[in-house]
Amino acid sequence: MIIDAHTHIFPEMIAKKASLNIGNFYGIPMAHNGTREKLLEEGTAAGIDKFLIHSVATTPKQVQSINSFIAKSVELYPDRFIGFMTLHPESENLKEEFNWGIEHGLQGVKLHPDFQEFDLNSEKAKEIYKLAEGKCPVLIHMGDYRTQYSKAEKLAPLFDEFPKLDIIAAHFGGYSEWENAAAYLSLTRAYVDTSSSLFELSPEKVRELINIYTPERVIFGTDYPMWDACDEMRRWEDIPLTEEERELIFHKNLENLLAKYK
Repeated sequence: MIIDAHTHIFPEMIAKKASLNIGNFYGIPMAHNGTREKLLEEGTAAGIDKFLIHSVATTPKQVQSINSFIAKSVELYPDRFIGFMTLHPESENLKEEFNWGIEHGLQGVKLHPDFQEFDLNSEKAKEIYKLAEGKCPVLIHMGDYRTQYSKAEKLAPLFDEFPKLDIIAAHFGGYSEWENAAAYLSLTRAYVDTSSSLFELSPEKVRELINIYTPERVIFGTDYPMWDACDEMRRWEDIPLTEEERELIFHKNLENLLAKYK
């Protein structure tokens, strides 16, 4: 079993533009167009069985349409997709939007402080953590040397403030700031996903980060449509893992985390 725990999908009519916008933000050409059909096609070719799907509302008015699309996608492919909802800290209807997501089968929250332009430790962001604590995990984009919104040092204190909150810190805890992130997050209870990291890190460095966070807190992800899943799977071939570690990283850690909330 392999679960890709970090994929963005968009409605077909806007998928290409949305994917290009992501690529422009990071200065990286997109491998794919961002549609759910292409995700299924190229993910299946790579041997991936399931996908955690989400998208990001850059304004509060986008929240409901995005969550409806994610929920509908899960409904269409219940054996392939796990859905996380988007929320926006500036929304006036946070509680209602959160409850709607849970009621419609969405199993977590995805936040992107850099795209949504909020500090992850702001008081408005904490309203989201209060809603999610004890009810579902929160997946947060982490790190970018160009911005200040999603620094690991802002995340670390939140684990004491919200003792029952499960957080997945994307991109090994800090895109483009992997060592700094590990310094702040390694002693917390943060999970980390591996998306948008292997293209830059050596196999030895990836192994080092797995050791730092421990295999029980590392979750496989590709960041579709940014990267090709077959290429990502080939990168994993160079990283030494025991069979037990592979099972944990590629599906058991995420399954065990989500099972806490069933």
